[in-house]
Amino acid sequence: MLIILDRDGVINEYDGCYICSVAEWRPIPGSIEALARLCKAGHRIAIATNQSGIARGFYGVDVLDGMHEKMARLLEAQGGRISFIAYCPHHPDERCQCRKPLTGLLLQIREHFHLDSLNGAIMVGDSRKDLEAGFAENCRPVLVRTGNGEDTERHLKTRPIPGASVAIHDNLSAFADAFLSDPGLVKKQ
Repeated sequence: MLIILDRDGVINEYDGCYICSVAEWRPIPGSIEALARLCKAGHRIAIATNQSGIARGFYGVDVLDGMHEKMARLLEAQGGRISFIAYCPHHPDERCQCRKPLTGLLLQIREHFHLDSLNGAIMVGDSRKDLEAGFAENCRPVLVRTGNGEDTERHLKTRPIPGASVAIHDNLSAFADAFLSDPGLVKKQ
């Protein structure tokens, strides 16, 4: 199965501030191991991440590539692999089609894997825009409480995503544990 993840707040620590260097990129405890467990069980991992810090001039593509290389090295050391990373480098004012909650990043992922649709794939995120993008492409939305997740969970209680059933887990490790023990726990919308 294809599992698509947001990056900041899902895989790595995120407190609302831009991560502007490779040294600042730190995995959430247990997240790399969780990704490795998913890979070892035969699932493919893709990442869809908004990175407007590039357009804002906070860091360049070379720094972003360094962060992704660090993440890949850590995961490979645990026996896992990221199959594809799609990122949006644009400023929100540019009104591109790839910035979540729009689905351009997910379409890049779909094209990379030569899929007709993402129906049945899983989208794991910590924000509403992650969940909305995934749901719009027929992914099963999963919210983790790390990063912005607790705030997102509170807002979903008063303003749910119409038609979406969102599975909620404490963190990526808890999601991996639940999913690997029973894939049906991530309910289809």
